[in-house]
Amino acid sequence: MSHSWKAELPEELQEKVAKVDKMIAPRLAEIDEQVLYNQQRVLNLFRKHHVGEEDLVPSTGYGYDDIGRDKLEAIYADYFKVDDALVRPQFASGTHAISTALFSMLRPGDTLYYLTGTPYDTIQEVIGLAGDKPGNMSEYGIKFKTTELLDNGEVDYQHAENDLADPSIKVVAIQRSLGYAVRASFTVAKIRKMISFVKRVRPDVNIFIDNCYGEFSETEEPTFFGADLMAGSLYKNAGAGLVKSGAYLVGRKDLIEGAGSRLTVPGAGKGEGATWGYLRDMYQGFFMAAHTTGEAQKGMVYAAALCAEMGMDVAPKWDEPRTDIVQTVNFGEPDPMVKFCAAIQHFSPMNSFVDPIPYHQDGYEDEVVMASGSFVEGSTIELSSDGPLRPPYRLYIQGGLSYAHAKIAITQAVNETFYQNK
Repeated sequence: MSHSWKAELPEELQEKVAKVDKMIAPRLAEIDEQVLYNQQRVLNLFRKHHVGEEDLVPSTGYGYDDIGRDKLEAIYADYFKVDDALVRPQFASGTHAISTALFSMLRPGDTLYYLTGTPYDTIQEVIGLAGDKPGNMSEYGIKFKTTELLDNGEVDYQHAENDLADPSIKVVAIQRSLGYAVRASFTVAKIRKMISFVKRVRPDVNIFIDNCYGEFSETEEPTFFGADLMAGSLYKNAGAGLVKSGAYLVGRKDLIEGAGSRLTVPGAGKGEGATWGYLRDMYQGFFMAAHTTGEAQKGMVYAAALCAEMGMDVAPKWDEPRTDIVQTVNFGEPDPMVKFCAAIQHFSPMNSFVDPIPYHQDGYEDEVVMASGSFVEGSTIELSSDGPLRPPYRLYIQGGLSYAHAKIAITQAVNETFYQNK
């Protein structure tokens, strides 16, 4: 009896897996070094701030004088090298944190400008570019402008410099990850160049970063280079699969105070907001984030290499730089895309018996197919895959709490999609 996890795979697929394992080994070792560096920084901050059992005791009611919450926010501020932070379970999602940040910085008549092209679907609803739900920015007289990216996926700096001459622009937003766009995610080095450009052309505006999927994916973060405010989700990297609710904002003290007033009420601001039973998970999640993000990145390197071996178009390629936990695979047609997505669901720890069915989800323009057999609903640091059913039928795979799980699920997805009906 064989005890190999791949014993029942077709022989051809076993050979491809063996080839991929050997090929990507040096890249996985590089990720291990990145994890060690980031883990050391986090550990040093836990030691510096004297984290103890008393910091894990949650508050109730108004949440005044929540010592553990305040210390956790000080650790976030230190890690991201900024003045202050807002790390709260009251944020329903990363999109909620982004919306809170943008509304707190913009007033009627102001313009929000996206340097990185039109943002993804849920942010379009916040702005008022899509959907018909009340409360979007356009209802408040907040305008929107963007410079679309060049054909190669890079920022059109020449065009952007002309657009930034508009004095009504008060916030310049940069989206790190690709969303549902057909482009590469932006590395911190590229974001550093964007920040430098904006500060030269419009030093008076606030620079906002959508950092979702990006934390701990490199050894530097956008706030190291002068971003004024940045948002991310605790369902993604920074929560390590442990946090049940919440998101974060980090940045300049006055902007964090403004966002706190927007999240709660003016006057109380970030002084209010009970942490109930969340603090232990939020501390442990942040401590585990460097490791968990590394595991997810390893899984996506494997996915890129194996899918490329199957002849599929992937981005990024296995040996290219990674700045988030997202891997895209182009299927060219809907049927194999849905089938692959279904296999990810079938090899998940939760709801493995469910078949994903494309449907219209709130916040998205096209039918979307999603697989997410996660312990935390909607968690994308846990292995999941999704994508809109529109050409080029591109599936967005992300996360994986362990490399082992990602490797098994991706391999079985390839098996179910390309071998079982042969």
